[in-house]
Amino acid sequence: MSLTEGFTVTHRRYVPHSHAHYGGDLVDGAYGLGLFGDVATELLIRTDGDEGLFAAYSAVEFLAPLRAGDVVEATATLVRVGTRSREIDFEARVVCRRAPDRGPSAADVLDPPLLVTRARGTVVAPPRP
Repeated sequence: MSLTEGFTVTHRRYVPHSHAHYGGDLVDGAYGLGLFGDVATELLIRTDGDEGLFAAYSAVEFLAPLRAGDVVEATATLVRVGTRSREIDFEARVVCRRAPDRGPSAADVLDPPLLVTRARGTVVAPPRP
C-alpha cells in the first residue's frame, strides 16, 4: 500500500449510447462523478486496504461535453493525507470520440485528450489497526 501524495489511479471506459440523456448524444454530468467514485474506490483500496467512504466534493467543474460513444479516462490523484481523510483531485478526459460524419462506427483518437470534468473530493478511510 502506498499512502503518498501524488499517488494516481486511472480508469478508462467506453460511454454506451444507452447513457445519452440529451440532444446531441450528451451524457449527464453525474456519469463523470460516478467514474470519480469508482476510481476513488480503487485508490483507497491501494492506499488503505479498504474501499472507504466518499464524504464530499469541494469543487466540481464541467468543462466540455461528454457524449455517448466517447472513451473517457478518469484519474484520481491523492493530494492530501489526513489521519483518516484523503483529499483527491479528479480529472475526466475524452481520449476517443466518435466521428459520425465518416460513418456510424467511425471514431478518432483525440491528441491531446479533451478535459471534460475536474473536481476535488474528500474520502474517509477506516481507522488503521
